[in-house]
Amino acid sequence: METARRMSGIKPSATLAMNAKTLELRARGVAVTSLAVGEPDFPTPAHIREAACAAIAEGFTRYTAVAGIPELREAVAGYYRRCYGVTADPACVIIENGGKQALYNLFLALLNPGDEVLVPSPYWVSYPDMVRLAEGVPVPVAAPASRGFKVSPADLEAARTSKTRVLVFNSPSNPTGACYSRPESDAIMQWALDHGIFVIADEIYDQLVYPPAQPASVSIWWEKYPERFAIANGLSKSFAMTGWRVGHTLAHPDLIKAISQVQGQTTANVCSIAQKAAAAALAGSYDCVAEMRAAFQRRRDMAHAEIASWPGVVCPRPDGAFYLFADISALLTPDLPDAGALCAFLLEKARVAIMPGDAFGAPGCVRLSYAVSDEALMDALGRIRSALFG
Repeated sequence: METARRMSGIKPSATLAMNAKTLELRARGVAVTSLAVGEPDFPTPAHIREAACAAIAEGFTRYTAVAGIPELREAVAGYYRRCYGVTADPACVIIENGGKQALYNLFLALLNPGDEVLVPSPYWVSYPDMVRLAEGVPVPVAAPASRGFKVSPADLEAARTSKTRVLVFNSPSNPTGACYSRPESDAIMQWALDHGIFVIADEIYDQLVYPPAQPASVSIWWEKYPERFAIANGLSKSFAMTGWRVGHTLAHPDLIKAISQVQGQTTANVCSIAQKAAAAALAGSYDCVAEMRAAFQRRRDMAHAEIASWPGVVCPRPDGAFYLFADISALLTPDLPDAGALCAFLLEKARVAIMPGDAFGAPGCVRLSYAVSDEALMDALGRIRSALFG
């Protein structure tokens, strides 16, 4: 069968592929610990689950408006008021099937064929392929470990051309956990504004920033220049709602209308029950978020202390998300020539799944998620240490 030419450059999701290998081994009775997938190990908080059950009991099971139910759009607007002091009208919000669809819808609504998109690297695995599917051209911009995997306006300027249309800005970052400070973020936003470059801010981890670091949401720039910025976010990470698939975009009302057209011809509305649950999450207490954030910070400190002690491994301490991104290039040998080979070795020898950095645009590195229990995390890291160093 012949498929469309655009498919030739699209790769399967590396994280989902590693997760599939892990599940396959577990199905065969092999005990494997996965540090590969970015999924909180906490259950969805009770009050959110109860709201979903109430929606079912009340028969709230029919189509909704494509852009989402008014209650949830208002709750998203309220989230930005509550967390960042940003005033947003519900008309500036659309509810989508996870943060992934929020991003893809933005690329489809904004890009023309050949438009270039600056993507700081290391990057989340799906950014480049999403851009390609939207007929754009992803342009990686290297962010070195020596600067905590953060790009500067000078780095971006060196990559800018007459075809540059969009910058993807992800803070806290997947895969590195890097968080831009307010001055760092502001300098990049001003650079983008000065050069007429639209900014898509992926803030899916915005509630997982560890003190003394502070969130530096781009929403404050959106409030002043709504035609130049858009925020993609969701509830998967901060509220432990990965399977509920609820994301959103905050953007200019005209862009929201364009995205609604895209979504109306593809998926239409998000699950009505999940929307009710999400509204309860955003309008309710955030104590559950604070508890999960404290647990992730504790795990970060434990895991980073262990990995930092490994000979030859360089691993900046992240300020957010729930990943550690380590340079393991000093460990590569003729038998283990790249990060992919090393990850395969660890899956076989240590029964631990981690991600090779190649998928994130950073060969010679690996990503480890600490979104697992303290005990499972430290046991897995101990097995990795034994496999690598004896």
